Amino acid sequence: MNHNQTPSSWIRCPICGGKTRTKVYEDTVLVKFPLYCPKCKKELRIDVVKLKLVLSKEPDA
Repeated sequence: MNHNQTPSSWIRCPICGGKTRTKVYEDTVLVKFPLYCPKCKKELRIDVVKLKLVLSKEPDA
């Protein structure tokens, strides 16, 4: 067993709180990542840095 595992977590949907199929680690960086939730069937763009998830700001059209 690997004792040097980095912290990780499954991303939860910011809308319904359901678990998605995306896992991130402490050193994962996602920018404008298209996260799909199989529970509420919605797709959102998210940013993740150091296991902290925030919704991406959409540029004004």
